[in-house]
Amino acid sequence: MKFSKAVSSSRSTGRKAHLSAPSSERRKLMSAPLSKDLRTKYNTRSLPVRKDDEVLIVRGKYKGREGKITQVYRKKWIIHVDRVQRDKSNGSTSQIGLHPSNVVITTIKLDKDRKAILERKDRSKIPPRANKTAETA
Repeated sequence: MKFSKAVSSSRSTGRKAHLSAPSSERRKLMSAPLSKDLRTKYNTRSLPVRKDDEVLIVRGKYKGREGKITQVYRKKWIIHVDRVQRDKSNGSTSQIGLHPSNVVITTIKLDKDRKAILERKDRSKIPPRANKTAETA
């Protein structure tokens, strides 16, 4: 069921909007969930990934590996994690691209902007929504 008039419910229009999104929107779309301990510490479920975050891969061939994000490649919708690479036939190695939804952030690279984001997203500071039936009664 459609709720917002600003967003199309057409599959092709939604795909076009997603795949042709500008870099500023892709940053938010390329978010990863926080680990259980970070989730309780910051009262936040997910964050946009960033270059020096440490992540644990939870899906796919490289499941269980941990590493630091070396590159966020917004144009291709992928991130590169160090030590997640394959050997090529000519002897060189190439990075394997992972989608951010397949990783969990275990350590956050904190700076003043990131702290401000976490402060703003803190769920414990948001008052619970009043019940509409309680207001009318």
